[in-house]
Amino acid sequence: MKLLVIGHSVLDFINSAGAQNISAGGIFYTISVLNRLKSNDDEIFLITQYDDETYNYFKPEFEKVNKKYLQKVEKIPRVHLNMQKETERHESYENVTNNLSLTNLNFNNFDGILINMITGFDITMDQLKQIRNNYSGLIYIDIHTLSRGLAKDFMREFRLIPEFESWAKCLDIIQVNQNELFTLSQKKHEFEIVKEILGFGAKTLCVTKGELGARVYFKDQKEILSYFVAARKINNPNIIGCGDVFGASFFYSYIRNKDAIDSLTNAVEKAEYFVENKLL
Repeated sequence: MKLLVIGHSVLDFINSAGAQNISAGGIFYTISVLNRLKSNDDEIFLITQYDDETYNYFKPEFEKVNKKYLQKVEKIPRVHLNMQKETERHESYENVTNNLSLTNLNFNNFDGILINMITGFDITMDQLKQIRNNYSGLIYIDIHTLSRGLAKDFMREFRLIPEFESWAKCLDIIQVNQNELFTLSQKKHEFEIVKEILGFGAKTLCVTKGELGARVYFKDQKEILSYFVAARKINNPNIIGCGDVFGASFFYSYIRNKDAIDSLTNAVEKAEYFVENKLL
């Protein structure tokens, strides 16, 4: 099985309780999970950017995938994450780079495509349309920072995603957290948003709900069904990268079994293990 992963690499500066930790971030988490889930006959292809200064942070996982589509830049983005106990983290960016190049690709060589909008500028809407027009397989997207605008001071704040209907029409599975969900639509209630998004053509919508767990919505003929998996109570959870772990796990499971409920259960279990053990 051949899987294509698309998303920016970033260097994270994580500020929490007066301490700072520097680590590989962004698509690194997605690749790390897939490297642990893949079987011997799977091949992961990665479209991302890298720079000489920070590549050693990413090397342990990137060296395990097919690197033919890696794109060298002068500097990848740096992300400053200020962790808040009771609220969504605050984010600011340096070196926001251009969207990734998708030239000279035969998308139908791949059994599934996972797009993680790490910076929100990873690909454009036109590029997504290009993929959809030339690809009949499964496209999974983690909305991630597409849900946040970019202010003049490079702070990232939630906003209504412009023309999201056009994005949704090109996608099979959409992942959001409970805050990102309300950036997809002007509607104010979860099920109303879900009904609208699935009405555009997407088949499945995953909503992660932090320490509570996650819910998946999907269509069964004309009816919208949902299933919720509660998360275990975990003390001092490691939440950075948790959504990426969930997404990679759901995507890989769904590619294998086409079962939304089983994939949700699998993804919550993998995310629990990650936040509890601080390991992939």
